Amino acid sequence: QVQLVESGGDSVQAGESLRLSCAVSGNTHRDYCMGWFRQAPGKEREGIAAFYGGGGRTNYADSVKGRFTISQDNAKNTVYLQMNSLKPEDTAMYYCAALGPFRYIANCVAVPRQYNYWGQGTQVTVSS
Repeated sequence: QVQLVESGGDSVQAGESLRLSCAVSGNTHRDYCMGWFRQAPGKEREGIAAFYGGGGRTNYADSVKGRFTISQDNAKNTVYLQMNSLKPEDTAMYYCAALGPFRYIANCVAVPRQYNYWGQGTQVTVSS
């Protein structure tokens, strides 16, 4: 099992940047699909991006492609979501999630109902 703790959410102005962190404990994130998701009030939970911690291509939602980037620090067992050029419509609760463990998986996709480990979320609010 893994435990996930998000941090870094804040209230910012449109156009600013923010980096969210997901600290993984209990097991290495390299054995899991790692994903970032968000949910705005009254809307369904939306997949942002996902990748396999053991290595592979990151898949991004069209709504964030070119603005958001996933990265990782293996030594810290931490996954990051760098968010640039933030817009008011990015306002949401942001979640880190994990799916696995896997010895290998060819592709990870950010489908919320498929992920079995979730953090508690961190709020991002973008104002104009």
